[in-house]
Amino acid sequence: MKYVLGVDLGTSAVKVLLVNEAGKVCSEASREYPLIQEKAGFSEQNPEEWVEKTLLAIKDITSGMEDADAIEGMSFSGQMHGLVLLDKENRVLRPGILWNDTRTTKECREIETTLGKERLLALTKNPALEGFTLPKILWVKKHEPEIFDKAAVFLLPKDYLRYRLTGAIHSEYSDAAGTLLLDVSGKKWSKEICDAFELSLDICPPLVASHAKVGGLLPEVAAETGLRAETGVYAGGADNACGAIGAGILEDGKTLCSVGTSGVVLSYESASDKDFAGKVHYFNHGDEAAFYTMGVTLAAGYSLSWFKDVFAADEDFSQLVKAIEESPIGAKGLLFTPYIVGERTPHANADIRGSFIGAHSGHEKRDFTRAVVEGITFSLNESIEIFRESGKEIKTIISIGGGAKSEAWLQIQADVFQADIVKLASEQGPGMGAAMLAAYGSGWFSSLKECADIFVQEKEVYKPDAVRTEKYAKLFQLYKQVYHQTKEINEGLREFR
Repeated sequence: MKYVLGVDLGTSAVKVLLVNEAGKVCSEASREYPLIQEKAGFSEQNPEEWVEKTLLAIKDITSGMEDADAIEGMSFSGQMHGLVLLDKENRVLRPGILWNDTRTTKECREIETTLGKERLLALTKNPALEGFTLPKILWVKKHEPEIFDKAAVFLLPKDYLRYRLTGAIHSEYSDAAGTLLLDVSGKKWSKEICDAFELSLDICPPLVASHAKVGGLLPEVAAETGLRAETGVYAGGADNACGAIGAGILEDGKTLCSVGTSGVVLSYESASDKDFAGKVHYFNHGDEAAFYTMGVTLAAGYSLSWFKDVFAADEDFSQLVKAIEESPIGAKGLLFTPYIVGERTPHANADIRGSFIGAHSGHEKRDFTRAVVEGITFSLNESIEIFRESGKEIKTIISIGGGAKSEAWLQIQADVFQADIVKLASEQGPGMGAAMLAAYGSGWFSSLKECADIFVQEKEVYKPDAVRTEKYAKLFQLYKQVYHQTKEINEGLREFR
């Protein structure tokens, strides 16, 4: 039996999957690492933690195998947008700045003013948002010039991890598309953007396809992990692109809903000429010739974990969520907006904050929990609404992540989204997508689609109920009002945070 490894470098932990030729997950290991949050709005990590914990997780897997030499390849999924700056000797210059760091609002406005919003969208297909990489580069250039002057190249998180395992520096299109430095349609770094901000084009790493082989393992890495030095290492993809691959979103008409720390609604696009006017993201897919559109809720699963940590710290997570079955649709007149770290789609606003609206003395904890779950789902539905308004037909959605672990939540998605919701037989998210890229790169299949036909199987379908759908449609209209009616209040509260 042959195997591949799928390495998913997440925001809070790295997860490694051992997958065989039939697409079965034979083993998995996870190791956590901390966030560094020195100031409000700052979110950083030590890149060395990614390397150390990944090597440990791989060793956890190989130590339990009789024949680790049967592992033929490995690939990577990674948290998007993060900035790792290296000097000319490829040494890390400062902690990595993560996707959920919001310090760069001024830099975003500078990007819009310098390039113009229309030109930025024409080149990158995306607006200037705090999470993206270019604003982070400009922040370092402005606030830490002594560090920036030493910078020779930037890498995204999983690309830095892969470099430390192979000694080879690359990026790939799906992750590069989230930097605001890539000409998305042309699939090349934009000299025009680099020139506009006095950045050398050399600061951008060489680009390869997601399934491209970039080398083998360094001898010391092979020795530490128990893998062969000749193990094929493949470039990998952005976490959302790998999540799409792992869920079989590999042809027009397929849509994904993923609830992790953030939440996304993602749809496959075969053409590069679609125009969503920046209302949703438009990125290169891990499938080399394709693209995907994506709406983002910044605090999806994070809203629920925050609620548990603050209000139900001693309660089992699964029991907390199961209790929503005992609360009615609309949680007895309670609405929640999941803006606890700002929002992305459709409100690109780093300063907006969350709200519970309609709380009364009859509410119980289960009602608040249901309101959080419904609020997350309403936020994701705003992205679906944009897709439908643009002419996309969305009848079936594959659900993965935290939202797929609860039958009640899956039914809420069906009723709110007004679509069939598919639960997969084995859902491993971005890590499975990374494993599929390794399997494809290793020559097991002639295409990612062929790989998905074997690796991705449906288990259950949740269908919308007409009565519940009508109720949720009314609630959704009320939900959409909350942003506009609390925006000014939140702006006034900013000085007290």
